[in-house]
Amino acid sequence: MNYSDYFVEPDLTVRDALKAIDKTNAHIVFIMKEKKVLASLTDGDIRRFLLAGGKIENPAMEAGHKSPLTARSEAEAASLYHQKNYVAIPILNSNDELVDIYVGKCPREEKAVDLEIPVVINAGGKGARLEPYTKILPKPLIPVGELPIIEHIMQRFMEYGCERFSVIVNYKKELIKAYFADSERKYDITWYNEELPLGTGGGLCYLKGRIETTFFFTNCDNLLLSNYESMLRFHRENQNIITMICAYKNIKIPYGVIDMGANGSIESMREKPELSFLTNTGIYIVEPEVLDDIEDNISVGFPDIIEKERGKGKKVAIYPVSENDWLDMGQLSELEKMRKRLYEE
Repeated sequence: MNYSDYFVEPDLTVRDALKAIDKTNAHIVFIMKEKKVLASLTDGDIRRFLLAGGKIENPAMEAGHKSPLTARSEAEAASLYHQKNYVAIPILNSNDELVDIYVGKCPREEKAVDLEIPVVINAGGKGARLEPYTKILPKPLIPVGELPIIEHIMQRFMEYGCERFSVIVNYKKELIKAYFADSERKYDITWYNEELPLGTGGGLCYLKGRIETTFFFTNCDNLLLSNYESMLRFHRENQNIITMICAYKNIKIPYGVIDMGANGSIESMREKPELSFLTNTGIYIVEPEVLDDIEDNISVGFPDIIEKERGKGKKVAIYPVSENDWLDMGQLSELEKMRKRLYEE
């Protein structure tokens, strides 16, 4: 087997290392130099590095684990692999040079932890980005493979034991309700009807006094393949009132970019630079006290609610995830890619 995807150079940036990690089945890479393993690197290592103030343009070596587990034979690697939750183990010779890598005989199935917290889904929008399909079907019912968007979202949460759903509906709400009423699989859903469009956050006013614990809040066009338990643990350990799940996006500018100084002078030139930035996925972890600050029946975006909480000195933080772990199902151009990703085609 060709394991070249598992090895990267020391001068690689964190941004490019994250891309390399996304290509491997085990979600790990090893930083190598002259057949020597210098460090291991996972998306968790990168997340901790970024949360500690590191930059995505920094060398990946700064984020790496400098004492990676290694073995001297395949038998030793296999023994270590099955002792703990290791995903890949380099095998070295007597000169500490890499000769092979052990990744197990089959993909390891990771059992999700039961989180058992409520999920609120905002499914009231018109889905303008998915027109003309949403002229006929509401966005939550647009199919991605065998299931509509909303059911993919719900089943992902259910993998983590989150089975109580509060769904805010407005546009073509009777079609959404009819779909679930006729479904063979019964879900625990409480419906909340918007009388007027209340934006991405205003509909939460209906949940006042009805949710008394930490909850997930998501728009109805986003799916995360990241570990929800890790997100919730981060939220609780940092005592956040809101945690925004944000994904790194990388965009390559197809032109040479010029920075101009005084009197038309050239300050710098960059040929087809790649820009990286964090984007809001529309998925949050929220404390119930936030609901008390939302005005009844007033249209408001959830980012505006976040700004209000920040203005009151409340703690809001970001949990960064890989671009590859975020599926934005609100774009027509992305639906086929998502179908292939979800059904592993």
